[in-house]
Amino acid sequence: MPDPLAARQLLRAYGIRPHKSLGQNFVVDRQALDEILLAAELHGTEAVVEVGAGLGALTRRLSVTAAHVTAIELDPRLLPVLKAVLEGVDNVDVVSGDALTLEIETPADYRVVANIPYSITSALLRHYLETEKPPGRLVLTVQSEVAERATAKPGQMSLLALSVQIYGVPEIRGEIPARAFYPKPEVNSSILRIDIHKAPVIEAEWIVLVFRLARAGFRQRRKKLRNSLGPVLGKQAGETLVAAGIDPSARAQELSVEQWEALARVADLG
Repeated sequence: MPDPLAARQLLRAYGIRPHKSLGQNFVVDRQALDEILLAAELHGTEAVVEVGAGLGALTRRLSVTAAHVTAIELDPRLLPVLKAVLEGVDNVDVVSGDALTLEIETPADYRVVANIPYSITSALLRHYLETEKPPGRLVLTVQSEVAERATAKPGQMSLLALSVQIYGVPEIRGEIPARAFYPKPEVNSSILRIDIHKAPVIEAEWIVLVFRLARAGFRQRRKKLRNSLGPVLGKQAGETLVAAGIDPSARAQELSVEQWEALARVADLG
């Protein structure tokens, strides 16, 4: 059985060159895998979806600690490698296709654990956070800067932080240096864990308006909200903010999730 951590040799054996356009940076460090598994906190009963199985290093480790693994891989060139790496493993289904468009059967309670291409981070978060059947937990390797933005508190909030924290509790559970991947990326990664709420902390009827307001506020984050929200709230922006208990001179990054909901309820632009 080939060693998936020997990425350079394995790729050469199959005549494969990593595609930069697909964000292919394969984990080649055993400690990095240990930290991802530690963050996932699997107990042997969970079903796991892995996005971007790659060479199967994480897949094989997940197969030991999860009841079942659905390993999704977009690049068909890697399927023969995965078949070899996972030979004899009977609790893994390898699925070929795009995780953002594939429809796969998942149980009521499942986890997503993956080393994902940086380029699809935002799209993947939206896909799994906003789906009708979200996982109980997401554990993803992402750029360290993205992990910091996702876990930011009021004062340093971003649209990404708001988008994540409406649906779950994000936490950085470890750092992975660039040298732990092949090819080596230009930046370090973090292990981002998001424990998903059973229901969003904002009532569903207000979420669309919250994002409409937040996009306007963060689009001009240096401006005071009375000005940045003018295009949405009109001339009454300042009064609406005061009615919601928000200082009109505050800026978008200073507001909490709860304050955005309060503003949406007062604005009620429907």
